Amino acid sequence: MTIDTGAALLAAVLGGAGLLVGSFLGLVSLRLPRGEGFVAGRSRCRGCDRPLGPWRLIPVLSYAVSGGRCAGCGAAIPIRYPAMEVGCAAIGVCAALTQPTVAAGLLTALLGWQLLLIAVVDGENFWLPDALTLPLLGTGVVAAVFLERLSLADSAAGAAIGFGGLWLIGRAYRRVRGLEGLGGGDPILLAAGGAWVGWIGLPSVLLWAALSGLSVVAARVLTGGRVSGSDRLPFGVFLAAGIWLTWLLGPLGLSR
Repeated sequence: MTIDTGAALLAAVLGGAGLLVGSFLGLVSLRLPRGEGFVAGRSRCRGCDRPLGPWRLIPVLSYAVSGGRCAGCGAAIPIRYPAMEVGCAAIGVCAALTQPTVAAGLLTALLGWQLLLIAVVDGENFWLPDALTLPLLGTGVVAAVFLERLSLADSAAGAAIGFGGLWLIGRAYRRVRGLEGLGGGDPILLAAGGAWVGWIGLPSVLLWAALSGLSVVAARVLTGGRVSGSDRLPFGVFLAAGIWLTWLLGPLGLSR
């Protein structure tokens, strides 16, 4: 495969931007569930509460140079920080190399970064805050306006059907089982996904999400873990994976 100069340059720009975005999203993913502000205020070591110097904020490099430990107190720095930075950089590169235009590359990177943050927050806290899912819905509408792959009407229909369908499923499950089967944020996340991939992409999103969830359950069984019907799974993580794969690959069974 030949990569043209423009795509390579965009990949370098979005990859570098992804490192910075990942550093910020790592902070958001910790502070948002705690109700802490993340726009203002210096980053601090969780072990000794000392403010981090400028060089300590350099993505990935600062972690590698310090050996993954705070220079002040020696406390271990969670691997999640560099992992999110590298993950966002990889998303940026992927977006640049898979999309036909600069606008599509930028919006695809934005989608991936939003989905990664949502997946991390839900995976760690079983929580899909409106502060993350509603902006994803908004950027989906923006993508429909500026990109030719989806009309605004299809985007709106996808959002409405995504929310309504999953909300009805959750309500029916609660009525039959007397238990909450879905969190309140799951329908909003699928609505946001529908805004990005349209109503015709929703079955693919759900199929990818189901396969992702089943793979996690299978991995637990194969590694000797116990699985029961009462186990909680962060469905938002799997929905995020489904939205990303559907956006990149298109609806299953349909040519792009």
